Amino acid sequence: MRPDDVLPRDELRWVTADEANAFLSAVYGWMCAGLAITAVTAWFIAASPTVLGTIAANRELFWGLLIVQLGIVVVLSAWVQQLAAPLAWLLFVLVSAVTGLTMAFVTLAVTGESVVTTFLVTSGMFGGLAIYGTVTRRSLGELGQFLFMGLLGVVLASIVAVFWRTGAFQFVLSLVGVLVFSGLAAYDAQRLKVIALQTPGDRSTSNAVVGALALYLDFTNLFLFLLRFTGNRR
Repeated sequence: MRPDDVLPRDELRWVTADEANAFLSAVYGWMCAGLAITAVTAWFIAASPTVLGTIAANRELFWGLLIVQLGIVVVLSAWVQQLAAPLAWLLFVLVSAVTGLTMAFVTLAVTGESVVTTFLVTSGMFGGLAIYGTVTRRSLGELGQFLFMGLLGVVLASIVAVFWRTGAFQFVLSLVGVLVFSGLAAYDAQRLKVIALQTPGDRSTSNAVVGALALYLDFTNLFLFLLRFTGNRR
């Protein structure tokens, strides 16, 4: 269901502000918790030469972690409605931790100052975009279809970038990635606002998990693409 199909109308205004705010608070709270788990995990791995060396020396293990990460995201996105609430949240915590494992290698390639600066820039951008998506009365539904196509393009281009490392291609990919995930941040924020304003059944735990996961992925990918621009290599 697209946001422009369910934008708040008079018949939906009976939903109290407290009910909507409670749902959105849970979504954004879990997103922030996921980011905290990722940051702590990345710091722990980066500070542990033994663990870092073990993963770096075993390419099968590293790619296995990436596959596990992708698999959990797919399971949560496709079958979260069939999962018990504790299991859904456990999988969200797990994907946050696995992301921290893989992100440790990315952050080690740049200076700590660059990581902090990029995180602050990402936080500011994401916050502004999320606020815009939440308060704007303009429907972003059509933008969502365009962003989905852009996301597929970024995924395919990222695979190509593993084998084709030209500077120009990497620059264009990074720029497109920033634009796509910036748009997704605003789009997902509006989509979650719509869910929050619907009937109580739509504000279930499963929708909160999916919402937190969507915002978490928007933030982490925006951070990674921005890091390509602002990161100073060691």
